[in-house]
Amino acid sequence: MNNTHLALHFFLQLAVILLFCRIAGAIAIRLGQPQVVAEMVAGVLLGPSLFGLLWPHAQQQLFPWDTTQQVRDTQSYLFPASQLGLALYMFVVGMEFRVDIVRRRLKSSIAVSIAGMVAPFILGAILAWIFFFHTDLFPKKTSLWEAMLFLGASMCITAFPMLARIIHFKKLNGTTMGTVAMGAGAINDAAAWCLLAVVVASFNREWSHALINIGGGIAFVGFTVVVVRQLLVFLQKWLVKNDTLTEPGFVVCLALLALCAWVTDGIGLHAVFGAFTLGAVIPRGTMTRDLMARIEPLTVALLLPLFFTYSGLNTKIGLLNSAFLWMMCGAVLLAAVLGKGVASWLAARFTGIPNREAMGIGTLMNSRGLMELIIINIGLQRGIITEGLFATLVIMAVITTLMTSPIFELLVCRGSYKPVNEPEAPFPAKLKTLP
Repeated sequence: MNNTHLALHFFLQLAVILLFCRIAGAIAIRLGQPQVVAEMVAGVLLGPSLFGLLWPHAQQQLFPWDTTQQVRDTQSYLFPASQLGLALYMFVVGMEFRVDIVRRRLKSSIAVSIAGMVAPFILGAILAWIFFFHTDLFPKKTSLWEAMLFLGASMCITAFPMLARIIHFKKLNGTTMGTVAMGAGAINDAAAWCLLAVVVASFNREWSHALINIGGGIAFVGFTVVVVRQLLVFLQKWLVKNDTLTEPGFVVCLALLALCAWVTDGIGLHAVFGAFTLGAVIPRGTMTRDLMARIEPLTVALLLPLFFTYSGLNTKIGLLNSAFLWMMCGAVLLAAVLGKGVASWLAARFTGIPNREAMGIGTLMNSRGLMELIIINIGLQRGIITEGLFATLVIMAVITTLMTSPIFELLVCRGSYKPVNEPEAPFPAKLKTLP
């Protein structure tokens, strides 16, 4: 396939993906689900699990998928486009992140994060032990402890970008409930990526890589918070004119985003963490307002659906072809809900958050969607898990995300809970040490 035909094919794929996601979104909204959940399900439906099952020839023609990489196929361009969408979206999420409320609710965020990691990690490790000895869901080259570590990390992750979009959909931005969930989700995901770094290093027999991943991540966050933030504050007088972000200012911010994504991807923590960290340190006010206004609409409407489709093309639910495998899939789902949702609820209650808000936090933390898809895609690409286990974890990610909105409405009581925004503290207040 030459470059001209490749471009023509990509535009056709893009049209099909966007229209299908929008139709699915219209149905989802009627069912009380946000657009992002519809896109996640739509990605699976466009893959071999439904489209490929009902019309395999047409699905292969529209989305050519050559795992041998001997020809240029959908993977060669859909993957980088999807990564760009993820980075831009996480940049926006970082700019919406309320650091001031996290600091005021730091105890609750840490408690919820720890509980939401430890319980599902233990349950995931137990399930990995069962899978390792009684199924072929892990390849032979994956060791027992690697299997336990990977499945534990997969179970304890929270869908951070998905969580952000659900919180926005529920109008919980700036509330204690939404911000504690966001803070705990950020800590969860950072820890899960560190665990993944250890698994990948062990799998490749290169332990130095794990140290680079973890140490490099800590150094990157410190440098961004201390140096990059102050640099942007200093440059605001040139980047902002007449209460508007200038075109050079916009380009500088995009270039910094690309550099941060490149650095964190290079040290093995994935590009989304560099994008989020930069977004979190961008000076609030004109810069964040104009950046979000320019970036968010195109990213959400055009680029993010590409990632869901890319993951859906990797998902083959038909590989779960026995009652035992479906029973194991049910066990994964049950462990995910009990380990994440219930543990997070109990931790929130333990730190003094009212029961209704604590139940809301537990429900929000149980959403895994986007980040779960990222981590299991890495596991599949590296050969740590099989396509069967990948499909199992995709099902778990989809169902736990689908559960979030209806259970939130049921437990938090729609109509009786009115979110109250906490005013954002000015920049100097964010640097003060809180009691």
